Amino acid sequence: MTEFSHDNIKPFSVEGSKKEQVGSMFDKIAPRYDFMNRFLSAGIDGIWRKKAIGYFKNDAPQKLLDVATGTGEMAILAAKILKPATIIGIDISEKMLEIGRAKIEKQQLGTNIALYGGDGETINFPDNTFDGVMVAFGVRNFENLEKGLSEILRVLKPGAQLVVLEFSKPKLPGVRHFYNLYMEVIAPRIAGWFKQNKKAYQYLNASAKAFPERRQFVEIINNSGFSDTLFKPLSLGICCIYSGRKPVS
Repeated sequence: MTEFSHDNIKPFSVEGSKKEQVGSMFDKIAPRYDFMNRFLSAGIDGIWRKKAIGYFKNDAPQKLLDVATGTGEMAILAAKILKPATIIGIDISEKMLEIGRAKIEKQQLGTNIALYGGDGETINFPDNTFDGVMVAFGVRNFENLEKGLSEILRVLKPGAQLVVLEFSKPKLPGVRHFYNLYMEVIAPRIAGWFKQNKKAYQYLNASAKAFPERRQFVEIINNSGFSDTLFKPLSLGICCIYSGRKPVS
């Protein structure tokens, strides 16, 4: 399989696989992860998530998989917006999952949502299981992007849709300059003020910058076996929604 530059970017300059380091990083920042997302994005991340979930509305999926679910934010929103019978969330960070399970219990969504420890590159479900798969800000954390996409394709039912939400680099010079300043300097500094792991936010910026985006990522999705692929920039190109379907035959 092809190796991409972001595959080798790790949170810490120590021994250990990217997967192990990413799991450890998210365990450390889990307690304030939701707060920092809201604070650093001024709440826009919630709007992005709702737009991505909206791509499933015409499909009316009854069984959804949320890969790299984290604290279950996408799963909870999808349960409220789409009202499927079942949403399964998987993540490699147990601390993030613990917070997600508490949120689900508090909102009385336990009959609809279940969160499990799991790896997006080795999904522990049979072929053709899900009516849709979503990944929000998680594909850049894969150790092998193509392997993760292939696994997602495997567990999707024929005709079902993958929707990915991921950061991208703005194209307008003024917006790009501010985005780079914010991601490289301001966000890590704010994280430091809140006693968050500054290295985690530096890693998130580095992995987002190295990630193949827009048409390049669409091409990778195509090469992984998906059809009907597309991308849509959001908020002046700070973020993109990507979509593709598992071919019917």
